[in-house]
Formats: sequence, structure tokens, C-alpha cells
Amino acid sequence: MPITEMAEPLLLDLARSTRLLLEGLSVITVLVGLLLTLGQLRPNLVRGPSLRPSTRARLTFASWLAMALEFQLGADIVSTTTSPSERNLLQLALVAVIRTFLNVFLAREIESEQRLEAGRTTPARLPGWWPLPGPDDR
Repeated sequence: MPITEMAEPLLLDLARSTRLLLEGLSVITVLVGLLLTLGQLRPNLVRGPSLRPSTRARLTFASWLAMALEFQLGADIVSTTTSPSERNLLQLALVAVIRTFLNVFLAREIESEQRLEAGRTTPARLPGWWPLPGPDDR
């Protein structure tokens, strides 16, 4: 029996196991992100719901979702590698496009929220209105 015939079933088993592991990591990642986000929202839930969730909670969940999408894409790549049918290739392409768009919009939102949060923690300075000299005044 040639070595390639012996190696193929092992490779297929390894690919299936890897795909399952990556899909599991994706689900666990979403779950961890959800739990951490709920932990950050707990003070808001105790005080009563607000119209807008906390910025930190939104950034936390968005980051965990982006990571889960990476694991999902890895699982689809492994799956397509072992059975490159037209259907699997189209599915991989679709997931890659969706993941890319989601990551782009998540990255923009994260960047925007970080700028917004940084603006909240740093008071706006107007010349002559701030009692202490700022870094630009030295």
C-alpha cells in the first residue's frame, strides 16, 4: 500500500478534527464575549435599562465577535481544503466576504467608540479657559 493511500485517511481525520475544534472555539469565543459583556452591563441592569449600552460593553462584544469570525473562517478553509467542491468553495467565499465586511464595520465602530470614549475622558480645552497648562502650552 503506497504511503499516500495510508496518509489520506489520516489527513482527512485531522482536517475534520481541526474543523470541529475551530468551530467549537468560535462558539466558545462568542459565549465568553457574551458573559464578559453581560458582566460589564450588570451595573446598568441593576440601575435600570438605558437607551444605549455602555461603550465598553459594545467594544468588548464586538472584539470577541471578530475573533469568533476568524475561527469560523479557519474552519471553513480547512473544510474546503479536504473537499473542494463547488458548493464548499462558494460557501467559503461567501463566509469570507461576510466576515471581511463585518470585520471592517466592527473595526470602524471600535475605532469610533474608542475616539468617543477618549474624548469623554479628556476634557476639551479652550485657550484661556483651563486653569492648568496643557501639554501644548509648554
